[in-house]
Amino acid sequence: MSLFGTPVEKIEEVPYKAPAISPFDFINAIHHSKENLIVDDWSEKQYNPYIINKGLSYGHDTVIPANEMNSRPHLDKILQFHFLINIVRPKKRFNKWIKAEKINDLEVIKEYYGYSTEKAKQVLPLLDDKIIDDMKRKITKGGRNEY
Repeated sequence: MSLFGTPVEKIEEVPYKAPAISPFDFINAIHHSKENLIVDDWSEKQYNPYIINKGLSYGHDTVIPANEMNSRPHLDKILQFHFLINIVRPKKRFNKWIKAEKINDLEVIKEYYGYSTEKAKQVLPLLDDKIIDDMKRKITKGGRNEY
């Protein structure tokens, strides 16, 4: 009851849900900030050793520690993180991630014949540019030209 005798509604508390910790946050902590991001069980579950080690493997000075952690997958995640955070020297690193190369002709073959990506890769060396250009012309649906 309030001061004036009217009932007061109870407001239900919504539990706070912490945002997920990105693998890039862990990599940044290992590379530069040296901040301990694993403080409880929830944050330890956010640590993905495969992605972290893959990200570290692109640097010339972090590939050896990443390989050491790849060879010891039985270790707890917190132990892996603490090893990496203490062994890697603090430095700003801008390593490029390798991405799959997109081949436009592959998409044309897949659409024209209805092949899977694997089959289209097998057929691609058998076709010359003139045949692929004919296929592009035949599957053009109008509008903007994607190929």
